Amino acid sequence: MKLVSWNVNGIRAAARKGFLDHFHAENADVFCIQETKAREAQLDPELRQPRGYSVAWNSAARPGYSGVATYSRREPAAVSLGIGDPRFDEEGRVIATDHGDFMLFNVYFPNGQRDHGRLRYKLRFYEAFLERCMELRRQGRSVIITGDFNTAHREIDLKNPKTNGQTSGFLPEEREWIDRYLAHGFVDTFRALCDEPGHYTWWTYRYNARARNIGWRIDYFMVSDDLAPRVQRSYMQPEVAGSDHCPIVLELE
Repeated sequence: MKLVSWNVNGIRAAARKGFLDHFHAENADVFCIQETKAREAQLDPELRQPRGYSVAWNSAARPGYSGVATYSRREPAAVSLGIGDPRFDEEGRVIATDHGDFMLFNVYFPNGQRDHGRLRYKLRFYEAFLERCMELRRQGRSVIITGDFNTAHREIDLKNPKTNGQTSGFLPEEREWIDRYLAHGFVDTFRALCDEPGHYTWWTYRYNARARNIGWRIDYFMVSDDLAPRVQRSYMQPEVAGSDHCPIVLELE
C-alpha cells in the first residue's frame, strides 16, 4: 500500500506547476495534501475529484488559508473532519479517514510564527491532537499520522541547527512534543530507516535554498508501533517541484 503526503502551499498554484501530473504518476492508494488554501467550489473538476479517487476536503473558515484534502483510491469506511475541538477545527487542519486496519490522520499542524505569536496555540494543538490519537489507540485502533508537523525534531533534521535554536519550528518546547509522540508509541518512519543528514522536506524560497539543499525536515509519516513491522519504505521526493515542500511517501505491506 502506497501513501503520499504533500504540503502543496496552495492547490491552485500547485496545479499550474504540474500537480496532477505527479499525482497520477504516483498512482498512490492514498494521497494527502495540506495547505490547500481553497474551497472545493473554487477548483476544476479534476482537482476536486481526480478519476478513480474519492476525496475528503476540510477547508478553513478563513478564505485562502490552511486546509487539507485526502484522496483515496478505495472509499474509506468513514471520514471525519477536525478533532472535535472548536479552538482548532475552524482552521481546517485535520481529516481522519478509516481504512479498515488503520485510521489515517492528514494534518496541517499550526506554525508558531516568526515572532512566536502562535506558539502557545501550536503547542495546545499538539496536545489536543495527541489525545485524540490516544483515544483511538485505547480502543485498539492502529493509527497513521501524516502531514506538515511544522517542527524539525533533531539537529540532523535541518541544515543549520545552531543558528535556528530560537526559531519557531526548532524551539526546545516544540521539539519536545515530537518526543512525546514517540514516547506514546508512535514511530517516525523515515528516521526508523535512515539516520543520515541532508534529507529535508521544506526549503525557503529565498537564497536559492533548495538548489543548495539548505532545508528542514518538517513533514512526517508517523505510525503506531504495531504498524512499524509493515513499513517497507519511507522517503521524500526532493526532485518534485511545485511547492516549497516536497512530497513524502510511505509504503506498507
